[in-house]
This record gives sequence, C-alpha cells and structure tokens, in this order.
Amino acid sequence: MFQLTATPASALADDSVHIQVTGLPPFQVVTLKASLKDEKGNLFQSKAFYRANEAGEVDLEQTLALGGDYVGVHLMGLFWSLKPKKAFQRLLKQDVMNSPFWVTLDLYDYICFHDSATVQPRASQMVQRWFSGPGIQRKQIREGRVRGALFLPPGEGPFPGVIDLFGGFGNLIEFRASLLATRGFAVLALAYIAYEDLPDKLLEVDLEYFEEAANLLLAYPKIQKPGIGVLSLSKGAEIALATACYLKQVVATICINGFNAVSNVPLRYRDLVVTPIRSGGERMQVHISGAVCYRHCHGDPRDELNRQSVLPVENAQGCILFIVGEDDECIDSKAYAEQAMDQLQSHGRSCGRILVYPGAGHLIEPPYAPLCFASWVRGFSWPSLWGGVPAAHAAAQEHAWGEIQKFFRQHLIQTRSKL
Repeated sequence: MFQLTATPASALADDSVHIQVTGLPPFQVVTLKASLKDEKGNLFQSKAFYRANEAGEVDLEQTLALGGDYVGVHLMGLFWSLKPKKAFQRLLKQDVMNSPFWVTLDLYDYICFHDSATVQPRASQMVQRWFSGPGIQRKQIREGRVRGALFLPPGEGPFPGVIDLFGGFGNLIEFRASLLATRGFAVLALAYIAYEDLPDKLLEVDLEYFEEAANLLLAYPKIQKPGIGVLSLSKGAEIALATACYLKQVVATICINGFNAVSNVPLRYRDLVVTPIRSGGERMQVHISGAVCYRHCHGDPRDELNRQSVLPVENAQGCILFIVGEDDECIDSKAYAEQAMDQLQSHGRSCGRILVYPGAGHLIEPPYAPLCFASWVRGFSWPSLWGGVPAAHAAAQEHAWGEIQKFFRQHLIQTRSKL
C-alpha cells in the first residue's frame, strides 16, 4: 500500500515540510511531483526522481534525488524548484491573510517525464502554505500621504518596528511583511508607486514620504521606541540606504541587491536634491530566454562625474546589512555593496556588514520560495532577467532569512536596552 505523507500538512510558507513515501517495493524508482496554482490561475510545477531503499521508503530528508528539477538531498526541493508553466510568471501571494497556497504532491511508481490526463498518481497529498500565523493583525494604512499595510503580532508588545520596501515597479507587496510579523516584528509593507492614489510613475524619490511613514509607524502604541528598521530589495534598497543616511528614525537597515547611489530619478529631501546616475540602455543584453539583462546598464558610482550621486553611508546613525547575490543579472549588487563598505571603512565606521551568496539571483525572498529567474514587469514590453541558480539561490534564501531576523533583533531590541 503506497503512502505519501507531508508533515505538517498546514504550515507557514517559511517552515519546512517533511515528505516521506512508504510501502514501495524495495529499490523502486518513483517520481514525486508538486504543483500549485496562484490566485490568477497560473500553474507552477516541479518534479524529482527517487529510488526507494531496501525497506521500500523514500525520505526527502535523507534520500538523494536522481534527477528531475534538482539532484541530491533537498528536503524542500519540490517547493523551491517550482517553475511556471507559462514563461516569465513570478509566484507572488496576494491575499496573505485569508487563504494559503495549496500545493498538490503526487507520487508515480515510475519515471514520469510528461503530464498525462489518463495516468493517475498512486498517491497524493495536499499541503497548505500560509503567509500569516495565528493572531496576526493586518491594518490597512491610509494616513496622510502614506499607503500600505501594517502587520502586528499577537500580544501587547512593544514590538520592534520594520518598514518593508520592494522594487520600483509599484503596487503593494505584503507576503514578506506578513511572514516577518509572524516571527515577532511589527511590519509596515509600504507602497510608494502605482498603488491607490500614489503616482503611477516614479519621477523622483521624495524621502519625506518615507520619513512620514517612519513617524507613523513609531507613533503606534505597540511599536518599540525610539528607532525602526527597514528591509528592502532592489530600488527599495537604494531608498532604504538613503533613509539610513538621512533619517534619524532608521537605526537598522537591510539592503538586498541594491545600489549605493541614487539611480535613474532624483532623490529629494527637504532642500536637498541628489541627481541620479543615468543608465545606459545601449549596454542592455538579451538572454537566450528572451529576457533582458540590465546588469551592465548602470553607471559606475566610482566615476568622478557620478560622485555627487553616491549616498553618504558614513552618515548612517545605525547599522546596515547588505545582502547580495553573485548571480544578480539586474544590477551588479555585489560591487555596489562593496563600494558602500569601502566608504564606511574609509571613514572609520564599522556599522556595515555584507553577506555574499554565490549562485543567488536578484529576487532573494523568504525560504522555499521558487527562484524567479526572469519575469514580466509592469510598464515594460519585455521580461526582465533576475538571475540565480535554483539550488544555490534556495540555500541563500534560507540562510538570509535567519540573518535578517537576527540582525533586526540585535539592533532594534538593543536600542531599547541602551536607554
């Protein structure tokens, strides 16, 4: 009797699931498949081939995958190797509070290369992947100019406060904020473009908007004073680095694959205007997949002509963690992070740290999220290349998620103890 089990069958999206198969003939070769549909109906699938041991068992914590979408021992390989059936789709959870992603696990007792409507799996199991835990509150934020969603853990607090920023393509992205809130942080997922009544295009970065958001977060009674953290990616990481430089409210900043200078559009803060480094579209490259690589399009902050665009990281009041993927095909994030570290050190500052992940791409997300190698983005006529090698990228996401939480606990909670 074939039996496929996944434990726990319902868990947070950043928790691992233990998958086992029992009741097989000794040394039987099997195929395990995973599939899910996102909220728009896009299908994502993965598969791997395994050989049972002499007891007729396959345990993904111990058994080597022989092939498929990955090889070797990978407990969560079926999750992080999920790929869109339709090219250039990114898996993004929209409703983080009311529904999980449903992942279907199927077992076939042979090497199954292709889907067939006529062949049924020998066993199946459904797994729920939730993006918020019990007791998490979500508050829609429409105060002053600020637009976003605040996620609060259960209890009285006070909780360390974090602003969560994504890239410059707009809308409100909540899945990382809701997961981080489940780990004990009060997190404001902050929109800054193409959401509700915010500008449709980013013509300039108005740092006073982000200062208003920081003050709003600190004004909530359950938020630990006196400072907050910022977690950020891509264009959001450039903005986060600017908040670290100019805003006294920001005492802990995490920049994932971002710039160390103002890029593409000006940055404005009160009477200060920082002109951007311009991108060079003529250095754009096209990947064999048809996606466009922008890594080489950006100006070099070290050029004398661009010095006025470099952010003064030496002025940061708090600590900064740079997380970079060496296989980032969007920007040369490692070089920019290293330049920022050199700048800190040349001013005698030791408040920076860099984590470099070989094989990781641009979109470093919470654990077990599938690699998005390339995807369509709003306002572009072609897909963008993000990069990454699946197994290495998955390992980076798992390690970085732990480091993100450690960093915020160390630098936000210490802030209170020093008072």
